[in-house]
Amino acid sequence: MRCPVCAAIDDKVVDSRLSDDGRVTRRRRQCLACAHRFTTFERLDTQPVVVVKRSGEIVPFDTVKVAAGIHAATKGRPIDDADIDHLVETLEEQARSCPTGITTEQLGLGVLEWLAERDPVAYLRFASVYKGFDDPDDFQREARLFKTGSPSDHSDAET
Repeated sequence: MRCPVCAAIDDKVVDSRLSDDGRVTRRRRQCLACAHRFTTFERLDTQPVVVVKRSGEIVPFDTVKVAAGIHAATKGRPIDDADIDHLVETLEEQARSCPTGITTEQLGLGVLEWLAERDPVAYLRFASVYKGFDDPDDFQREARLFKTGSPSDHSDAET
């Protein structure tokens, strides 16, 4: 680490402490050339989690946006906020494990599968936005598909 006063490279660590719930290491250092003391912070440098949109555009994974879409679909339904938060964390981990990014289709299908196991009304609400329903017939078709099998098998039924 280069001294901010004299630019010497040699220093010694005087004190180390964890901060920010253990995610950051704070180190107090002293320059061996001029005795100036300064502080450095070490953080884990992680790869950004990205989403590949249908248009091909690559955007950062936004947990707030994903959670907001799920909350909108589950509003007034018997689904716990903690369960939604857990789903969002799971989706983020899946996205993190994809080196080129997770697609919006993979995210949407993951949410649809999760909702299908918990609440058919929330499933239809989310599907209406995700699949771009234009009229009531779209709801009826999706409800029939939901009743006849796994909704994830019907991703080609998008309008």
